[in-house]
Amino acid sequence: MLEYADVVVAAGGAFALAWIADLLTGRRGLFAASLVAFVGAACGWFLAVRVFGASTMDEFGWVLWSAAGTILCLITYYLFRNTR
Repeated sequence: MLEYADVVVAAGGAFALAWIADLLTGRRGLFAASLVAFVGAACGWFLAVRVFGASTMDEFGWVLWSAAGTILCLITYYLFRNTR
C-alpha cells in the first residue's frame, strides 16, 4: 500500500516548494514554477540514485536530494529569468 510513498512525498514536496516560491515572488505563474520544480526534483533524484549512488529507491534519502535539486533550480530560475 505504501510502496510509492517516497515518490508521492517527493512530488508533493516539489509542488509545495514551487507554490511557496511562487507566493514569495509575487505570483508570476504557478505552472512555470511547478515545471521548474519538477525538473529540479528529477535532477536531484538522478544525482542521488544514478550518479553518486548516495541512496537507492528503497530509501527516503533521495527525497532530500530531490528537494535540494528543486530549491536549486527554483533559485536559479527566479535569479536568471527575464523580468522586463
